Formats: sequence, C-alpha cells, structure tokens
Amino acid sequence: MKKKTSSCTAMLVGKNATIDGSTIIARDEDAEDGVNPKTFKVFPAKDYTGEHYVSKYNGLTVDMEGQGCRFTATPNGVPDEGRWDEQGINEHNVAMSSTETEMTNARVLGHDPLVKDGVNEDSMLYLVLPFIKSAREGVQRLGHLIEKYGTGETNGIAFSDHDEVWYLETAGGHQWVAQRIPDDAYAIAPNIMCIEEIDFDDPDNYMYASGIREFVEKFHLNPNPGSFNFRNIFGTQDEADAYYNTPRSWYGQKLFTPSLKQDPTSQNIPFIQHAEKKIAVEDVEQFLSSHYNGTPYDPMGTYASGTPEEQRKFRSIALDRNQSSCILQIRNDVPAEYAAIQWINFGFYCYSPYVPFFTNINDTPANYQVATDDADPAKSAYWLHKLLEVIVEPRYHEFINEVNDFRDGCQSYGVGRVDAITAGAAGKQGAGLTDYLTAANKESAAHVTTATHQLMSSLIHQALLNSKFQFERGDNL
Repeated sequence: MKKKTSSCTAMLVGKNATIDGSTIIARDEDAEDGVNPKTFKVFPAKDYTGEHYVSKYNGLTVDMEGQGCRFTATPNGVPDEGRWDEQGINEHNVAMSSTETEMTNARVLGHDPLVKDGVNEDSMLYLVLPFIKSAREGVQRLGHLIEKYGTGETNGIAFSDHDEVWYLETAGGHQWVAQRIPDDAYAIAPNIMCIEEIDFDDPDNYMYASGIREFVEKFHLNPNPGSFNFRNIFGTQDEADAYYNTPRSWYGQKLFTPSLKQDPTSQNIPFIQHAEKKIAVEDVEQFLSSHYNGTPYDPMGTYASGTPEEQRKFRSIALDRNQSSCILQIRNDVPAEYAAIQWINFGFYCYSPYVPFFTNINDTPANYQVATDDADPAKSAYWLHKLLEVIVEPRYHEFINEVNDFRDGCQSYGVGRVDAITAGAAGKQGAGLTDYLTAANKESAAHVTTATHQLMSSLIHQALLNSKFQFERGDNL
C-alpha cells in the first residue's frame, strides 16, 4: 500500500457569497508524484443490498444495503489500489468532495490511534454519495461510518446541496466534527486542520462525534478549557504547516478579501472568511490554478521580483503532482433537473482548462473514461492535458501567453456552453433531458479536446523551430 502524502487544496462558498446564488465546493486532487491517471464517470442507480465491499487499498470491509442513486465521480484510471472516486454529484444534486489530507497531533493519536482498515479516502465517496439526499445527511452518514469503522487517515470532506455547504474533519481514529459554512462566507482548506470553535448548542451549524467532548475531557486534551477549538485540540501547528499549508490560505484570502493584512506563515489564519466581492466560478478556477501569482513567492517568477529562495519558499497550489480539479456547482436560478454542474480540469491546472459537465447524465465522453499508465493523448483527456506540462514547462515564459489565451478562450466557451445548454434544456424532461445533457457534455468535451490538440501542435512546432541543435552551412564563419 502506497503511503498517502499531504496534498490537495479546497475551497467552499455559501450561496449568498456567490455571484449567481450557487453553492460551490471545489478541490484540487494532487498525488504523491506526478502521475495518477484520472477519469470522469457516471454510475447508475442500483440496489446495494448484499454487496460485500472490500477496499483494495486497505482491506476495509463493509456489508452494504439499500437502494443507491446515480452519481458522478472522478475515479482512478488504474484501479489496482481501489476506487478513489474523489468528487461527484448525485441525482439529488448533493455534491461531495473527499478528501483534503490533514494531520492529527501525536498526543491525540496516542489516545485514539488511526485504524489501519478504517474508512479512508479511497472508499468514502462510494460508501456515502449514493445514499444521501442532502449535504446534512452526508455529514451524518460519514460521521456514523467513522465512529463505527474508524479511519486510517485525517481528512477534510466537503458536502453541498442547493442550500447548504458543510465541511467535515476527522481526527484520530474515530473523532470528527463538521461545520456549516455560513451562506455569506467562503472557506479555504489546505492540508491542515481548519475548523475552529465548536458550538455544541447550535445543531443547525455544527455536528460532531457522539463522544468527542468526553474523549477530550478524559485525556486532558484541551489547552484552553474555556472553549472548544477543534484545530487547537486535535491539529498540528508545526514549522512544516507554516510553509506547506498556511500560505495557501493566506493567498486565497488575499485574493477574495484583499484588505486583510496577514502573514503567510501565520498559524491563526481564520477558516471562515467573508469576501469583498461576490465570487464566481471563474474566481474559484483562478485560485485553484494559482501559484502565488503577483507575489515574490511565485515559483514561475513572472511579474513580481522574488529571490530564488522566496520563489521556493512555499508550497504552490499549481505544481507537478496536480491530477484532477473539480468545481461542484449547484445552481439556484434554474430547475433542479439541470442545476448541477461538475467543472473538471485534468492535468497541470495553470495550463489546462476547466470544462463544464452537467451531471444529470447517463454517460461521459469517451476520452474522459480512459486513463491507463499508457500516456496516450489521443485516447485519454487526462494524458492530453498532463502532456501540456511536459511541453510548456521547459519554455514557460516563451509559451505562457499563448497558453493563457487558450485557457481564457476555453473559459469563455464554457460559460457560453452553460448558457446554451441551460436554454436548450428548458421544457425537456425525464430520459429526454438526460439524453440531451449527455450529448451536450460530449460536444463540450470534443470542442476543448480539439482546442487542446491545436494548442499542442502550435507549441510543438515553435519548440522544434527554436531547437538549440540547429546548424546551417556557414554558421562557423
């Protein structure tokens, strides 16, 4: 079993904080190395009764039961180590993103160790998303599973529906809390425990493991008994966090609440924050594909003067182990049957585009269903966009303007596609609507795939024309 490493960056936005009244949960899925082929699939509704689920990753076994609904997901293309469904939206317009890797401090782990064969990231979405009809139900179901089976990891998990956005964090083997993101707020989650004060008398906005208060009291875990700060009690606040994690929260809040003055390495950056403007999907895209743009900490060193040490100081959001980024949007200004959109970006996020996929579908585009270890850009959308990194990175400053023009064009296309598909869906119902949205997604994917091939062709030609291994007759004269 591969060791799981800290990766991923998440953002959550309440419905009154967005420009169009949507709820949004979004996350970059990274991996411990540069390659982890990802796909986009839809799984039909089915009766799970009698299914004996066994995780290929850690051996978790669960006897499942009940009728499950249809859901989308972005599972691993190579299933040797399990499902890793990661992010999706079900037919009830409930979205789930699992997970944001976090850490529990050593003292807590001494009293409640991680469970080797517990409910881990690879299994969470499959065990939860098919069975829930609201974000709140998602929190409750996953929390029950964590208490019953334990978990072998510390994670943050996001849920949303058309009304509510929730963030659940696990700690130790069996502890967890969840907080509703206020409707007028947003939250940034790097690989660090985020939730702060828990109000045990406010069930509308907080949920938690049944015995968590007794656990903390029994083992004298609370350094400030007058409050219950989950981050301070269960989390880590070490030097690695200050350079690997908190700068990402700092940069996100710098983008959306620019009047704030905070230190990138501060261990006290708040989880819940309020933006100084309404947030659009495009803003979330910008953050999730960023690399400290416009600051001395940009490893690309484009517009701000930073020393080599500053450019390597903090863990960037866009980096070589980017795999799949999803923005899960539930709209409130259209009928529920076509309100849910899963924006997907495969590859190195600051080079590749987000593509909008409506989720009331019965199939996904063929090249989004294939991602083997064979790096074939003709068959696989994952590999097509990952190979952009190979071409662009050695000539970043030479190519980035053309790449940005490409991404801007795809972004505008995506916005227009959402408008056009929404208009075309009006009046359609049932299987007819599902077939229409399925076909529309395939058209959207085909357009972006063609545009990406055209970009790659242009960049390859330029690279070949500028090879340093050129020599003409007379060059030595």
